[in-house]
Amino acid sequence: MKTPRAISGDELVKLLQHFGYTLDRQKGSHMKLTTTQKGEHHLIVPRHGAIRVGTLHRIVSEVAGHFGIEVSQVRAALFGDKN
Repeated sequence: MKTPRAISGDELVKLLQHFGYTLDRQKGSHMKLTTTQKGEHHLIVPRHGAIRVGTLHRIVSEVAGHFGIEVSQVRAALFGDKN
């Protein structure tokens, strides 16, 4: 599955709840998310209409790195990829 091309920051925040991320704070157009699963980890998600593909890939990669799983597993959990 390709990385989605039209996902907003708000939608991504909702999807990241699957991994225990919650909105910690917002400053301007950026949201800081925090999870305490498998240790504390923070993400910055832009609150834009559509997140750029490279930015989305970086966020997915950071989540995968924190949880010690493959990027494809994170994509499957977030976007329904069955591969």
